[in-house]
Amino acid sequence: MDTLFQSRRNWIFDLDNTLYHPRLAIFDKIDAKMGEFIANLLNVDLPQARIVQKDYFRDHGTTLAGLMRFHDVEPHHFLDFVHDVDLSAIKPQPELAAQIAALPGEKYIFTNADAPYAQKVLARLGLDGLFTDVHDIHATGYQPKPEASAYTSMLDSFGIVPEESVFFEDMARNLKPANQMGMATIWINNGAELGAHDHHDDHIDLTANSIEQALDTIHAMF
Repeated sequence: MDTLFQSRRNWIFDLDNTLYHPRLAIFDKIDAKMGEFIANLLNVDLPQARIVQKDYFRDHGTTLAGLMRFHDVEPHHFLDFVHDVDLSAIKPQPELAAQIAALPGEKYIFTNADAPYAQKVLARLGLDGLFTDVHDIHATGYQPKPEASAYTSMLDSFGIVPEESVFFEDMARNLKPANQMGMATIWINNGAELGAHDHHDDHIDLTANSIEQALDTIHAMF
């Protein structure tokens, strides 16, 4: 395993519930906003909206993907609405910043959210300036992880090859395409919602309980 990670020079990170812990409940706030959006869109109550929301998330990778497919929802409007949440629970993480900065090579963000929201989260964490680029849901053409095309567009956009790359992600199902393309994969198994859904050990090279633990393990290999 040491050799597997030592040969990598591109470090690709998911954002939500990966670079910060789910206990901060940031995604819970986004989740509630999604329910509100769907309830208003479909003129249903919040419990029914949540059923629709979770069905789309499970079956289409993101709630947005299902809304676009079945209801012609305009993605910018949806993302602006659901990402208008209080991020004050996210605090600067100087030790995490040092861990990421010490990785040899380039660092990237690959998220099913959008870049403006990602930059706000990175700034709250004190990680802004550490990443070469962000590949967001707009850049994937609204094809979310775990759609293979999302990974292909990310690699092409960053100009990197999978065999030189490592992908950190809290949702195990999103690691399968990365692994199949040749990336080394790290599952941040921190209790995130549906984090273990469609989990397969064959697609995961390293499992850790937090991003900090994963990076400690990586640095110990060098």
